[in-house]
Amino acid sequence: MERIFPFWGELAQPEQEALRRGCIQSAHPKGTLLHRFDRDCRGVLLVTRGQLRVYLLSPEGREVTLYRIREGEVCVMSSSCLMDAILFEVLIEAAADVELLTVPSSVLAPILRDHPAAELFLYKTAAERFSGILWTMQQILFLGVDRRVAIFLWEEYGKSGPAIRITHDEIARNIGSAREVVTRVLQYFVGEGILSLSRGKVDILDADRLRRLAECETVTDPARRIR
Repeated sequence: MERIFPFWGELAQPEQEALRRGCIQSAHPKGTLLHRFDRDCRGVLLVTRGQLRVYLLSPEGREVTLYRIREGEVCVMSSSCLMDAILFEVLIEAAADVELLTVPSSVLAPILRDHPAAELFLYKTAAERFSGILWTMQQILFLGVDRRVAIFLWEEYGKSGPAIRITHDEIARNIGSAREVVTRVLQYFVGEGILSLSRGKVDILDADRLRRLAECETVTDPARRIR
């Protein structure tokens, strides 16, 4: 608990015990919807294994991934009912098989009421995520789909190596595009020798070219650029 909450030392012994007793351990398979802004206020989530995906859902069903919560990180957007100044309509799902330690909102609420440092922790953690959200919005507004796919694959390459276990649909949901458009981009990259495709898998063949595309390079033939 000391590692999760920087305000731990300010809590009285009964408050520390209440937090310890109130924590809930759980495991969820990939794809489980863990939080929906209009229904849930689970509390603070600590990812002990796997990762979470925080995303927006349009009325038409289009998903835009805002950021991911990885092992050892804390998610506070699932406790939005405790932060009156932040209204963010997000959904949270298990991006992989995940194990969580949850501090329920009902357990955390009296701590926030009596300790300003605890409330500051929630707002500061949420604010730190907004720079990533702004970067995501910038990509969607100003970058072509080919560049966004390259950026996403380059980031995944850095985490998992050249063999990336992912579907076209998952890539589309992560970058906020349509699966058909992503498939066209991937097929173009195959033709350029940058990667190869198999069922549920992308193999990076030319990491240097992928990096250059992710950074700023345009595709070789502007007439074939995917919009």
